[in-house]
Amino acid sequence: MFETITLNTDARGVCTLTLNRPDKHNAMSGQMLQELILAARRLNEDGTVRVVVLTGAGKSFCAGGDLGWMRAQMEADAETRGREARVLAEMLMALNTLAKPVIGAVQGNAFGGGVGMASVCDVAIGADHLKMGLTETKLGLIPATIGPYVIARMGEAKARRVFMSARLFGAAEAVELGLLAKAVPADQLAEAVEAEVAPYLNCAPGAVAAAKKLARDLGPQLDDAVIDHTIKALVARWEGDEAQEGISAFFEKRKPVWQG
Repeated sequence: MFETITLNTDARGVCTLTLNRPDKHNAMSGQMLQELILAARRLNEDGTVRVVVLTGAGKSFCAGGDLGWMRAQMEADAETRGREARVLAEMLMALNTLAKPVIGAVQGNAFGGGVGMASVCDVAIGADHLKMGLTETKLGLIPATIGPYVIARMGEAKARRVFMSARLFGAAEAVELGLLAKAVPADQLAEAVEAEVAPYLNCAPGAVAAAKKLARDLGPQLDDAVIDHTIKALVARWEGDEAQEGISAFFEKRKPVWQG
């Protein structure tokens, strides 16, 4: 049924949710966003699933927004842009509130929305060769809908080190920033993820779900007001001259005016 993701559950109840657009570096298209929302609903309803492992197929974990999706936003009106931004926000919320532990197996690079995907995992472990970055400002945009989850994961002080500069950073710095719990050689990633998965199989599933909800309730409040604020902020950027220039420059393979 799914075309951009896969779901595979083993006999223990460990479901691997794989972003499956390797030829596009698992960039998020509108279809992928909708499929992820549907997958999250199914996983919540499936009592046989105890743990979810989120990963990507191919060389990259997630390169952020799909180029076709970005081009469509550039040509859309504000209402359409707001609607599309809300789908992205709903996907992140669906994964963040999943009533199962989510372990990220970040096997490759994660940019923009890919950093947001890593941030909604309860634990994210990365391959030590990967690069990450919040690259939106290079395009005249901002990391808006992913922002609440990124800042909840890193804290404001650490987030401000990378939130606005669009610079890339490696796995070791991602651990220091709190995005990754640990970084390991790529050939040890599966073993490290399994070490995070195994303890949950000895726990009462209902207690795990209740404890996760309590942790969210006690942490930063990611409610509808926050989500609405991020959507409005993103649409405002899309409406501005910088986004039009940045995205046009990207597709035209030239430097935007602010790079001289």
